[in-house]
Amino acid sequence: MKTGKVTLVGAGPGGCDLLTLKGAQAIAQADAVVFDRLVSSDILNLIPQSAKRVNVGKENNHHPVPQNQINAILVELAQQGNHVVRLKGGDCFLFGRGGEECEYLLEHGVPFEVVPGVTSALAVPAYAGIPVTHRDYCSSVHIITAHARAGKKPDIDFESLVRLNATLVFLMGLTALEMVCNGLLAAGIPADTPAAVIENGTRGSQRKVVADVMALPEQVRAAGLKSPALIVVGRVCSLSEQLDWFTPLPLHGKTIVVTRPRERIGTLSDKLRALGANVIEYPCIETMEIKNTQKMQQALTDSYQWIVLTSPTGVHAMVHMLRCIGKDLRVFWGCKFAAIGAGTNQELKKYGISADLIPEVWDSTHLADSLLAVLKPTEKVLLLRAEQASAEVPEKLSAAGVSFVDVPTYRTVYRTEQENFLYGKDIDIVTFTSASTVEGFAHAAAGMDFTAFTALCIGQQTATAAKKYGMHVKIAKKASIQAMIDALMEE
Repeated sequence: MKTGKVTLVGAGPGGCDLLTLKGAQAIAQADAVVFDRLVSSDILNLIPQSAKRVNVGKENNHHPVPQNQINAILVELAQQGNHVVRLKGGDCFLFGRGGEECEYLLEHGVPFEVVPGVTSALAVPAYAGIPVTHRDYCSSVHIITAHARAGKKPDIDFESLVRLNATLVFLMGLTALEMVCNGLLAAGIPADTPAAVIENGTRGSQRKVVADVMALPEQVRAAGLKSPALIVVGRVCSLSEQLDWFTPLPLHGKTIVVTRPRERIGTLSDKLRALGANVIEYPCIETMEIKNTQKMQQALTDSYQWIVLTSPTGVHAMVHMLRCIGKDLRVFWGCKFAAIGAGTNQELKKYGISADLIPEVWDSTHLADSLLAVLKPTEKVLLLRAEQASAEVPEKLSAAGVSFVDVPTYRTVYRTEQENFLYGKDIDIVTFTSASTVEGFAHAAAGMDFTAFTALCIGQQTATAAKKYGMHVKIAKKASIQAMIDALMEE
């Protein structure tokens, strides 16, 4: 068997918005991904479902998978012919032991490639309003690890660092904060030199303490900052308050869980991050297109005047099922299309079709009522929707004596196999865009206190499902992503 290769990918300091395009491409092409603790959930959601996942979960002073075992895992997976992505927080070669892994791969004849990542040493200060260089303050920046090998103290030449009169960034240094500040003071740095500690940098849960070197340890203890955090020392820290663009964002400090299916999670997550939220992507359901096309083939032996679609996913599933039987949208020539809302209509437009009917309120009840208001007595309807879809539309059509055929084109499956990394997190809001996302969340997060957060629901049917689990509910005024965002902003 031909040996595969290993691509070391720097995942950056936070979410996928700071992952490089080349890094995302490598992940998309991976057969196996070996990842660390600090890689965020939204980056992990980019891993193909067919790829093997190996969590080596390293954290400070706790290595459940030792480095020599990680090296062996990379070689073993590559020798099986896989394209292996080694996914590391920040940049691979900046205190990430990437060089050691490459040396091991080279010794064992495994080809490798390195995709640099955005380093926290530069990105985190930028998100805290601290430019690491500035013509009026300093002309260089120096990055130091404050973390040493087990059983040893960090070997830092504080006197040389102080003589540089530069910005100093200490990574992995929170537990050594007092030692760092005392070392700098003993080496002669002025006690009133501005400094900062930044926790969870670049994420919506970012916190910071800015003080002089003398007072910094005590103020950090009082604020209760925790790892991951970095230390910045230098006069540029005095700019932090006036140049802080991130903390003032309206949703900064809010932790929001997005439960949409993986293939549709991006729109809502991106909007929330742009407003400063700490977004946790937790797709609890996935949609699977139905392979058995018998019902569709039987339905197409008849003719229809209306095609009804109740979700954006249903549009793609319709097109896919038609392709599976060797047909395309021309089979609906002359038909009118009804869409449950703007999102479904937007997906239709991708195929060159604009919906002839969209209800004013985007839910099943109003879709059925709007359809009944325009249907002629002899017109026939084809419903294309989820296997577990709401019974409201067919029930209303039946009660009105309308002739229709209901064809399931996809099914919703709960994702219960994922690690429940939500436990222990302070969650403010969980977003639900359908009743099925509520059910999926309830299955995946069984045992959580569902009263501890606000359930932001896209509509009344979704809210009804959330209330069943005792959740505190807030309902968007319209069944749209933007309306959900607007409801958050009202808070």
